Amino acid sequence: MTLAQSSPAIVPDSTESAASGSRGGAAPAAGPATMRAAIVSLGGELFTIDLQNVREVFVVESITPVPGMPSGLVGVTNLRGTVVPLLDLRRMIGLPAESALKYAVVLKHGNWQVGVLVDTVPEIRTLSKDQFLPAPIGTGDGGNPFVSTMVKLEDRLRGVLETSAVLSHFEGTG
Repeated sequence: MTLAQSSPAIVPDSTESAASGSRGGAAPAAGPATMRAAIVSLGGELFTIDLQNVREVFVVESITPVPGMPSGLVGVTNLRGTVVPLLDLRRMIGLPAESALKYAVVLKHGNWQVGVLVDTVPEIRTLSKDQFLPAPIGTGDGGNPFVSTMVKLEDRLRGVLETSAVLSHFEGTG
């Protein structure tokens, strides 16, 4: 499925309370009052990805390992003649990486494109701006530098992982 493109945001599950503090990352302030998002499952947790940032979702048939790739980049795959690097975010965000992931969500960041491996993409949702909150601070080991915002889904708070920061991190190490 081909979707719109821009800089991505992924939302990992968190049971943290918004009352535990906030950091400089603020809820989205400009633009429309709602955002369309794909709900994805990764390592047994739910995440969201802003549809404006998703190019497409596909079943990963094979992964070719490439020596010397940065940690998290597990290899590449051929998508209709284009070589797409594949990123497994589970270890970066503290999730167990016990099984192979069978889908990839292709995200675009500037001139760079990457497939983020996920378990499933069960649904598309519309999120309203009042569901977004500032991210908590003091989350254990100094916090996750990729988390900027929280979103409330089904009475749980989930942290927004800014994949543009993740992808920029890999651009610098690749």
